[in-house]
Amino acid sequence: MSVNIGRTHLWEQDVVQSVDMYNEWFLNFAPNTFRQTRITATNIVESSLKATAYLRNISPEVLRAYPGILSTLRMSTCPPIAVDRLIGLAGVSPSLVKMMEIDQKLPLRMSSDTLNRELSKIGRIIGQMADLEIFNWLITGREPTENEVHRAATIVADRLCAAQANPIIRNEQEKRQLSKIKAWLEARGYVEIPLGERADFRGMRNGTFSFRLNVVVGRNNLVNIPVDAVIMPRYARPGELPLLIEAKSAGDFTNTNKRRKEEAVKMSQLRDKYGDEVKFILFLCGYFGIGYLEYEADEGIDWVWEHRINDLEEFGL
Repeated sequence: MSVNIGRTHLWEQDVVQSVDMYNEWFLNFAPNTFRQTRITATNIVESSLKATAYLRNISPEVLRAYPGILSTLRMSTCPPIAVDRLIGLAGVSPSLVKMMEIDQKLPLRMSSDTLNRELSKIGRIIGQMADLEIFNWLITGREPTENEVHRAATIVADRLCAAQANPIIRNEQEKRQLSKIKAWLEARGYVEIPLGERADFRGMRNGTFSFRLNVVVGRNNLVNIPVDAVIMPRYARPGELPLLIEAKSAGDFTNTNKRRKEEAVKMSQLRDKYGDEVKFILFLCGYFGIGYLEYEADEGIDWVWEHRINDLEEFGL
């Protein structure tokens, strides 16, 4: 059964409406969220600068005590240094840098001497590339004023926020999309499964749904793949599989075309494990152009536009 795959006469109109919907959400959401993120980031940067004596002491001892300041230090250079670039310039272990960035921790199995050597290399690169226009007290050797520190922290915070902008937007948009699905389902009598009761998606009761549920794929090597929304129709027949939904949003056409194979891979994994009866669709909002739709249609993947959420009814809900 296909729904929007076959409505090619509506594709162009739907793309325009979806782009308009995304842009309206972005304009209302982005300013306040980025403002709050920037305030939080500025406070974090000020604390990081204080820990390093305002970039005058980037020693192994400091980095051991505050491994989470590395992202701030990378944005304090001219030009700002990407994670992989820092690894290459300093000639240090990728796992060390990524653990400091992501987990804000140090590796437990690295010897103390090796760790000190690696951290010294990182500190040396940061010190050599420090942005002297922002941290001008490094030139004169004087103590920075409170206003200078705050101004520098604001600039670095802006850089951090710019680097994190897309993940922030994606996360908030996904939350909004799932809340939209939740409200639509609950208005029709569906009940969300509590987190503690999650089990095999094939054993869900009729009229229930769950978010971010892991579904097992593979035959010899079993792998969990996360699915944004899993819904068992109220009138599902015995043995019928629930509807699997991937929530997708995008703020530009280029990004969607780059990532369109991801859904095809997931669909292939699901079919290989559960057969052609598996029902996997997309919930779209934003810049999904005709080329993207054609690609997904060719892969047999249908979709529902957020601005026409009632199309979910046509998938048996």
